[in-house]
Amino acid sequence: MKITQKIEQSARDNKIWWSFEYFPPRTAQGLQNLLDRIERMRALGPEFIDITWNAGGRTSDLTSEMVKTCQGLIGIETCMHLTCTNMPQEKVDIALKDAKKHGCRNVLALRGDPPMGKDEWEAVEGGFVHGIDLVKHIRREYDDYFDIAVAGFPEHMSLPPDELAKEIQWLKEKVDAGVSFIFTQMFYEVELFIDWVKAIREAGITIPIVPGIAPIQTWNGFQRATSLAKITVPRSFLDVLEPVKNDDEKVRELGTQLVADMCKKILKADIGIRGLHFYTMNLEKGTKMLLEELSLVPRVETVKPLPWRQSLTPNRRQETIRPIFWANRTKSYLSRTENWDEYPNGRFGDSRSPAYGEIDGYGVAIKQTKEDAIKLWDHPTTVEDITSLFSQFCLGQLKALPWSDQPPTREMSAISKPLAEINALGFLTINSQPAVNGARSDNKDFGWGPPNGYVYQKAYLEFFVAPKLLDLLLAQIERDSDITYYVINKRGDLRTNTHSDGPNAVTWGVFPGKEIVQPTIVEAISFMAWKDEAFELGTQWANLYEHNSPTQKLINEVMDTWFLVNVVHNDFHDRDAIFKPFFKAGAESKTLHSKPNGVNGH
Repeated sequence: MKITQKIEQSARDNKIWWSFEYFPPRTAQGLQNLLDRIERMRALGPEFIDITWNAGGRTSDLTSEMVKTCQGLIGIETCMHLTCTNMPQEKVDIALKDAKKHGCRNVLALRGDPPMGKDEWEAVEGGFVHGIDLVKHIRREYDDYFDIAVAGFPEHMSLPPDELAKEIQWLKEKVDAGVSFIFTQMFYEVELFIDWVKAIREAGITIPIVPGIAPIQTWNGFQRATSLAKITVPRSFLDVLEPVKNDDEKVRELGTQLVADMCKKILKADIGIRGLHFYTMNLEKGTKMLLEELSLVPRVETVKPLPWRQSLTPNRRQETIRPIFWANRTKSYLSRTENWDEYPNGRFGDSRSPAYGEIDGYGVAIKQTKEDAIKLWDHPTTVEDITSLFSQFCLGQLKALPWSDQPPTREMSAISKPLAEINALGFLTINSQPAVNGARSDNKDFGWGPPNGYVYQKAYLEFFVAPKLLDLLLAQIERDSDITYYVINKRGDLRTNTHSDGPNAVTWGVFPGKEIVQPTIVEAISFMAWKDEAFELGTQWANLYEHNSPTQKLINEVMDTWFLVNVVHNDFHDRDAIFKPFFKAGAESKTLHSKPNGVNGH
């Protein structure tokens, strides 16, 4: 969605909105940490985010990758910066093409700063000379597909009148060339900002203005940022902050109050502004504190419309249903299925599609580095060592497993104890959800979707298990007609007790004025597609260890001989029912192993 559409919708709803800016880090680990942070900060309810573009496009690949990830994986509307510095037209066109491909509808067009090591700005051969040239090019090539933003500078109010008039005239020319809205540079003198807004409005500029707000994080950072950007700092700010400049926590606390007061004045002023854009500097706490000080809280339906994160890429915006198998590996799921043909209402995909389930060049990979993985999982040499790791994960004592990129979810805590117990028995769970019978959609553990709705879940378990223990489990499962299962080995031999070719809905919601929404399912074809990845992750875990070491041999043997199983208990009224056959099978297995010299004692 275009940012101007979001602003217009907020105006119709008479609500205040906010957004965040991030910049691409210099290292791969920094990028991963930032993406994790963006995903967490999404819960703070920004309407959109924007990603900066380093002068000369030095981080252009990272910017494009971040736009792709934020639009497609994190599912948040993203604005991409684009500068003229050291950017020939061909490079600009590639960036715009990629942005459109990934569903980005918003571009901030800038001339940019001088290249690194140079004091004066100069155009590159075959590039653009002014920001307005970039605006005209985007409009000429893409018509009205993109919302185009440009920068605005409230500090221009400090210029002599004739220079101020020129700056406003140049801004008006950009607007006339097709600019949709204006991001302002950071500022701390609120009266200067209000006067600037009034001045450009008098000049006939009527498009939305988005005020850039910089949280005060530390004294040195505050001094450096205001000095580099030549920002006017009110004496009142210095009087409050200078006495505590050596106490970072106090600077942040008092700085938050000062900036919050400034924001309140902007929102109360009669200048038609009802939104704030926060320059996060890739930091989380300062922005969160500022939102809390302003009593701005995210709307539930904005944060979690479905129990999984929606993608905003063009071919996936309408997707409302997914197999449950990839619940812990969202990025892998999106990559594997981006070429699947269609997503009709009521079921997932079409298993007749020739592209259904193909990896299509996507490489399965454990998220952790070798060093981090060994710190997490040590060197297991027995099955009991492995079951202990899985039990620790279920109890929140281990932050990740090869099959889960993230710590246990809040809903998993509702069943953490029985999960840990069945893992200790030898059922290595890699995915699960508890039964839920009509939780409100605002429930902190299980809720999703719009207000005043109710959500339901069938209990679901997915796990690896040894052949003999599997036989004992299936004997118990066959006694409960409410349980359905799929079993598959590494070779792809599938067996099941379900006679339906269609999907089994395991999560659904009932909301006012809507049809039933069923966002996760279980069905055979997609389980078989997931199987390859599930076993591959185990193989990759083994390959982290020295060749032919006891640990590598153990994990490879588990992957080669054990089965991957999923179990659904279709009576969602009984949360404990799904675990009963596991406990019985585990007890029977212990009894058999405790008998000397075989089953009959001979």
